[in-house]
Amino acid sequence: MQDKPISPLLASTLATEEQKLLACVHCGLCLEACPTYVITGDENDGPRGRIYLMRAVAEGRLPNTSTTFERHIDRCLGCRACEQVCPAGVEYGQLLEAGRAELFNNKRSVTSAILGLLLRHVWQYPRRLSFAFALSRLMRDVGLPKLLLKTRLPRLISSRFEFALALLQSSRSALKNSSAHSANARRSSNSAADAPESSGLLFTGCVGAGLFARVNDATTRVLQANGFGVRVPKDQVCCGALHAHAGDLEGAKKLARRNIDAFDATTDSPIVTNAGGCGAMLVSYSHLLSDDEGFRERAEKFSARVRDVGQMFADFQPPSVATNAERVVTYDASCHLMYGQHAADSSLNMLRSISDLPFTPLRDYERCCGGAGIYNLLEPSMSGEVLRAKLECVKESGADTLATGNPGCQMQIGAGR
Repeated sequence: MQDKPISPLLASTLATEEQKLLACVHCGLCLEACPTYVITGDENDGPRGRIYLMRAVAEGRLPNTSTTFERHIDRCLGCRACEQVCPAGVEYGQLLEAGRAELFNNKRSVTSAILGLLLRHVWQYPRRLSFAFALSRLMRDVGLPKLLLKTRLPRLISSRFEFALALLQSSRSALKNSSAHSANARRSSNSAADAPESSGLLFTGCVGAGLFARVNDATTRVLQANGFGVRVPKDQVCCGALHAHAGDLEGAKKLARRNIDAFDATTDSPIVTNAGGCGAMLVSYSHLLSDDEGFRERAEKFSARVRDVGQMFADFQPPSVATNAERVVTYDASCHLMYGQHAADSSLNMLRSISDLPFTPLRDYERCCGGAGIYNLLEPSMSGEVLRAKLECVKESGADTLATGNPGCQMQIGAGR
């Protein structure tokens, strides 16, 4: 029995995604892959149930102001694990963004109002955003979050504030003598006679540049040590992932256009990312701007150039780097690196190129950690449940160090320790 088509008279964001909504065959194979469904057992907390709700809104059978629609769409982590197991190839991530676009201008809570203000009046303005991150770094580096977390004050204010401080604290580097290790890595790698002679344009990311500049620096060193030139376009801005995931698609489009302008369109040089969340957003520009005549073609070319740093070595095996590390390492894949960029194995291969690195696999490494951008602050209860399962796997691995390909994942797991 065929699904009824969605009425073309409906002008909702979801109604424009009719074919993607109708692609779902309701088989239910996605359910066990969905972290929130596994926790609650509620059909509406699984991809199939959420698609039912989206169709109901698109067809006008359910208002987009419905509390049921809002609750279950908001509960979705957006990890996109369901896409990996879907036999019909439903592009769920794009449907989720359309669903949240229905909600974005209708929410009336204080939290959603604050989020809207930040997305529109801070994240859209690089100088304001840089100032906000500079202030955050100052607080972190003088030890204020650590000091406050030792008191009861943050919890008395709110559990969200307490966890936000833990996230900021966990963005600090846990490595010592990193410069010496970097120098050793450069000496080992520079001896490669077959290193490629090509270049890439580094996408630094807003959180990456604001709280993880050391990772951007290390990415540059590793690429250069293996024969890749690196340039950093100065006019790049936030990738827009936070906007898209929150439903502010217009805000995401504005940032996408600025990034397309910032990255040289006259070259085919790859756009290199080291954050799965940013990478997955950048490769989706072709979809995000598909209805923009002025940017459609440029967006397609831009997205085709995006590469995770691990993918830069796909056709070139970097030389084995020796290490004296005694700490056991495990690897947790970023959801968006795995399901958005399909590049998690490339990061794992970089670890494997370290010949004597003590490595142990992580059970359920493909499962979400519960971070999902700022989901951990918007849906703290569900995020905490997902995080607990991840931390159990980390503990079970016996590893001393966990490697991951996304700053949000690092902060989430670090804050939950």
